Amino acid sequence: MAKDDFNLSQVSAMTEEEARSYIESALWPGGPVCPHCGGKKAWKVKAARSGVFKCEYCHKEFSVTVGTVMHGSHIALRQWVIAFHMMTSSKKGASALQLQRNLGLGSYKTAWHLAHRIRLSMNTKPIQALLRGDVEVDETYVGGKPRNGSGNNPETLPTKNRRYRKTKKTPVLALVERNGNVVSKPVEHVDAKTLREAIKEVCHKDCCIMTDESKCYHGIEKDFAGGHEVVNHSKKEYKRGNASTNTVESYFALLKRGVHGIFHHVSKRHLHRYCDEFSFRWNYRKTTDGERAFAAIQASKAKRLSYKPLVGQFAQI
Repeated sequence: MAKDDFNLSQVSAMTEEEARSYIESALWPGGPVCPHCGGKKAWKVKAARSGVFKCEYCHKEFSVTVGTVMHGSHIALRQWVIAFHMMTSSKKGASALQLQRNLGLGSYKTAWHLAHRIRLSMNTKPIQALLRGDVEVDETYVGGKPRNGSGNNPETLPTKNRRYRKTKKTPVLALVERNGNVVSKPVEHVDAKTLREAIKEVCHKDCCIMTDESKCYHGIEKDFAGGHEVVNHSKKEYKRGNASTNTVESYFALLKRGVHGIFHHVSKRHLHRYCDEFSFRWNYRKTTDGERAFAAIQASKAKRLSYKPLVGQFAQI
């Protein structure tokens, strides 16, 4: 069986050396590569701890975790491998408390930091290719119901303003290519300028854009050769011919079930990482759990997320 076909029960039975070999096969398929200079000639340092190499060119020592999201971590490699499998195979995500229990970690803070580093691995930006064909676009709002005294209670607002835009919920925009990938991210404002710029950034000019009847999307057909199809939800129209937004709403259903059922609360500061996580699983939905976890480990190169920037006042890594 190929290593990218391992399931969760198999990786849970791995020893530390087997886990190291598994990660090396993902990050170094052609042999060790120095993260300092890119050199491909290195030898094992036998006197040092297991898995340490020395580059023949720059003479620096390194291991497979240097320069990845696992860099400097005191968590065992087998625990990292299990965490990657848990977070990529759980359809609605795995909470930090669940990771702490299943991995036997010493604190919630350690599990929370681990989870965010894996979400950074799942970040697909910059995207490899623009979305093409029929692309469904919609926005939703993520966050808890405002409480009395918050200044944003819908019951105290005028009727016309009882929509989410006057609450503390965070708007999230998602663009889904039919039978393809999704790109989702939080946005500051739900207005025509913001949405149009976001759509043009990730969609090919030949796309056909499909949205609901929101005025924010009016005129978008001028930017795309495929035009603009609209379904009018206010008139209970959810599909007309090929036009619909059912696929993007399916993605939002998964995101919201994860937020409400697994995480319970997601702060605005870190919401973009959760969007990356759900987008990654969606984009690899046609692969096996083992292939999905293997791809996430492969994507961990050249990505770092230490604890202080993560909890910093203006953290947006």
